[in-house]
Amino acid sequence: MDRIDLALSQRLMANSRTPYHELAVSLGLSVNAVHKRVKAMADAGVIKAFTARVSIQALNAINVWAYGRSEAANVDQLHAELNRSDQVYWVCYAGGGFLYVGGYLQDLSRLEEFSAFVRSTASLREITVAIAPLMPPWKGPPLQPLDIDIIRALHREARRPLSDVAREVRASSRTVQRRLERMLEEGLVELSIEWYPDASDDIVSLCHAKVAPGRDRWTVSESLRSRLAPHVLYNMIFGNLPDQFISFLWTNSMRELKELKESILEEEGIESTAVNVLSTGYMFDTWRDRLLYERP
Repeated sequence: MDRIDLALSQRLMANSRTPYHELAVSLGLSVNAVHKRVKAMADAGVIKAFTARVSIQALNAINVWAYGRSEAANVDQLHAELNRSDQVYWVCYAGGGFLYVGGYLQDLSRLEEFSAFVRSTASLREITVAIAPLMPPWKGPPLQPLDIDIIRALHREARRPLSDVAREVRASSRTVQRRLERMLEEGLVELSIEWYPDASDDIVSLCHAKVAPGRDRWTVSESLRSRLAPHVLYNMIFGNLPDQFISFLWTNSMRELKELKESILEEEGIESTAVNVLSTGYMFDTWRDRLLYERP
């Protein structure tokens, strides 16, 4: 991948239905060039699916990460065991047996169960459980059956023409468009991609950055992302880890990663860093996906 592929991927992660002409204008490319690049990433397995799901906000759900160094005898097979939980949506291996596990929880009462499952299954003697900032509870009108039908029709083919979706859900194209636009405006649907950068020859790492006392981590993390883009892809902030954040890094070589680490430490407000190079990642369907097919 190059910088343009990264920019395309980031835009599609934010909205997998973004029209090619809009992507082309934002990146200064032709529509044909955008189409070829997206197809090349799909053919290479970097993009495995264009997805649609009911949003975390609409479900009043919680995004959590659990991570640590595994002492399992067969570390490379842990993702299959972790997939036994319908809360686990992401498993990623890093160097030295370090493991990251992402989970979607229906509510905080599931946190202890999730943490115990990951700790036991992955043989983590020490485990960090990080909770993404909780969103305000959704108090608007609930999603209607037709809304769920539309999301299900787009579930693994989010770029489908709305005329095809309309025929499947037995509604007019105008109705489908109006309902989808409303869900997007109110943050009730998540249109994204399943992105596997490890399918390329690039290096993707996670940088754990500790923020100096008295510094605002949101300000520091955004300054870092802006200064070192596109090498800092995006940052994860966790509500229960007030003095740190995690950055996804992209580089073409280990030498470039070394230089990037040095540049991160030069950022005002960062006290220390620890970088884990990712090797392989897996994404799984969860209860969020299943609910699309279990509607009465």
